[in-house]
Amino acid sequence: MRKQEKAIIWPAYFDQSRTRKEGRRVPKSLAVPSPRIQEISEATVKLGLKHEVAAEAGYPKTPWAKTGMLLVEKQGSKEQTIKKIAKQLLKTRSELLSQPQKKK
Repeated sequence: MRKQEKAIIWPAYFDQSRTRKEGRRVPKSLAVPSPRIQEISEATVKLGLKHEVAAEAGYPKTPWAKTGMLLVEKQGSKEQTIKKIAKQLLKTRSELLSQPQKKK
């Protein structure tokens, strides 16, 4: 039996290169290119959401690609939780891009 207080979050939900049919759950304006499970985990930490990482899990539509998943404690509906994470992920990505690159 599934735990109703936790939501399963896949990186595909936030992938800009995927269509809605391929599993993207957020609008393109909130999506990012090639999201990694570690980035999504950091976004949930910044939001103060409790989560668990299952790094070797494969998204059901592409089970051969082991992208990983997160079990996130829901605050509101699953869609609200996904949108909060997407906004935080986009914010984190934009902060990384705006930082000056260090020369080696």
